[in-house]
Amino acid sequence: MAELIPGVRNSARALILREDHILLLQKEDDVYALPGGGQETGEPLEAALQRECREEIGTDVLAPALIQVCDYFKLKHTEPATRRHQVDFIFRCAVPDDYAPHNGPSPDKRQLEVRWIEVRDLVRLAFSPAYLVLQLPRLIEARGLTVEPLYTGVFHDQSNP
Repeated sequence: MAELIPGVRNSARALILREDHILLLQKEDDVYALPGGGQETGEPLEAALQRECREEIGTDVLAPALIQVCDYFKLKHTEPATRRHQVDFIFRCAVPDDYAPHNGPSPDKRQLEVRWIEVRDLVRLAFSPAYLVLQLPRLIEARGLTVEPLYTGVFHDQSNP
């Protein structure tokens, strides 16, 4: 079993829907992710969301509204194997009407591009974190409105807690 790294890291992610499309980061190994990332010490959560979106997708997001919170135990590929406890905060957001997908000035190190993906194509994609495979359809069906319960539980990269 992977050892748990001390401390908890918060992450802010943006769920951005436009008609029947979702804005996603395409990463190496054909894996997709929501824009966003880690909160820095002393940084308000919504400020972290804006900073990460500017870095990764090259724009501020509009009207962020918190719609989901979950605990996530991220498997780190280290020797020996370790896990990081992360709390993910997902915000429903929008981008300016004239936004065209592009990498921001400081994209994630494994980020290849930013793309609008048709919602119907999500079933064929791999996600990071992997729990998004289960959660995104529910969030999209609700069109990003707050989905009860707001706290959705604990997710692990592997079956070992």
